[in-house]
Amino acid sequence: MNQDLTDWDENLLKDPETEYKAIVRSLKRTSGFRLLFVECSPAEGSKLIEKIKEDIPQKKIEVLRLNEPTNNLYNLVAGLPNRQDINILFVTGLENSLYEYELNKLKNGWSSNERYNYSEKGVPPILSHLNQHREKFRDDFNICFVFILPVYALKYFIHRCPDFFDWRSNIFEFKSDPELIAQESSRIIQESDYEKYQSLTSEERRQKFLEIQDLIEDENNSDEEKGKLLLEQGLILTLESKNEEAISVCEKALEFKPDYHRAWNAKGIALRNLERYKEAIAVDEKALEIKPDYHHSWNNKGIGLYYLGRYEQAISASDKAIKIKPDYHQAWFIKGVALRNLERYEEAIAACEKALEFKPDYHRAWFIKGMVLKNLGRYEQAISAYDKALEIQPDHYTWNDKGDALLNLERYEEALAAYDKALEIKLDYHYALGNKGDILYSLGRYEEAITTFEKAIEIKPDYHYAWNFKGFVLEKLERYEEAITAYEKVI
Repeated sequence: MNQDLTDWDENLLKDPETEYKAIVRSLKRTSGFRLLFVECSPAEGSKLIEKIKEDIPQKKIEVLRLNEPTNNLYNLVAGLPNRQDINILFVTGLENSLYEYELNKLKNGWSSNERYNYSEKGVPPILSHLNQHREKFRDDFNICFVFILPVYALKYFIHRCPDFFDWRSNIFEFKSDPELIAQESSRIIQESDYEKYQSLTSEERRQKFLEIQDLIEDENNSDEEKGKLLLEQGLILTLESKNEEAISVCEKALEFKPDYHRAWNAKGIALRNLERYKEAIAVDEKALEIKPDYHHSWNNKGIGLYYLGRYEQAISASDKAIKIKPDYHQAWFIKGVALRNLERYEEAIAACEKALEFKPDYHRAWFIKGMVLKNLGRYEQAISAYDKALEIQPDHYTWNDKGDALLNLERYEEALAAYDKALEIKLDYHYALGNKGDILYSLGRYEEAITTFEKAIEIKPDYHYAWNFKGFVLEKLERYEEAITAYEKVI
């Protein structure tokens, strides 16, 4: 008795070895322009390419790796050296060109249904390019193109690139073992670490975001796992300053798992980055309702309270975090910053030293310790603290403050060098320009001082300090009318 082959039966027959033999047969027979699509992970794609190169040595095989987003594949192919000799061209990393489009969907408030079901509201630029140029690819390139794509990128081709995709010869599927997918999802969730994501480059974070996107779209992952994976994307987006998009991702995670305290916490981070401090605190409190001993949310609540100028409450929140996790260096740091703003300087130093006890290379704590010592007039000690911070991470803030401490010690040339260092890092840092102008005045270099103050004013026209001191220098030079004009800017 004949029985129709169901989709389930067909998928069952698509084991990796069978698929591999099929793609090798297809590539051996290929001649001229063709389009093939391979659904697999980037790692599996790399292995596949190397194996095919070994098994089809008679073909000239090249790989075009799209490590950066592009909206023009045609030009990249046209610019390949020895293009006329290429028989088979594997194209990997095209999913990188979908990254910004994914973020735009989030930013523009697309619904979850529109986002995950490939709405026809728009077409990613790279796919629009392929749709419009398919005849040029056929006419100009005597090449068999093999696109290596993760599942979500292949879905984009199916739904949003029909003109180009319809010319395909075949699709080959090398699906990951469900057990391996579960292990990879579990690894990402268990290893979740905001500081680890901070250490990645922007490109590495984009790759991680796309890697997670592929896992989210895998049918083997449960809703709870998808919610947790979405959180990881949200954390990555906050570090890329894509905070509105991060909020959307966190809200999607909370649809899957409403009591997921870490998603509430990440949403709070994004809100705080947008300076929506009251909303951020409310979200932190939601996380703490779910998990009262979650030290990250206590600390984040403390940060929000600090930015609202509610320093005593910020200290209380930091103390809650410290009680739960005594070695939590960030909570000690926030406590120290709040204490400094309350002019409780000795306590602030003690808090910074606790932060440094647990994380000796925490440059922010060295910087704040230096600021507090400067407030106490202990300039030599302040300079030592700034130097520690600069060893770990040179930045314009620290060089500027070191210059202030040197200025107070009347070590003018050293202070001038410190301000110049700050300006090397950030040319438009008006505070450093104002301070540099002050020193040039102290050294009797009046014309240079005026020029420097004018640069600061050009960057920040309402910078009263620079206007005032410019007037002071002009008065010193007996250029009274110009001095009056400068003083009037301050009034």
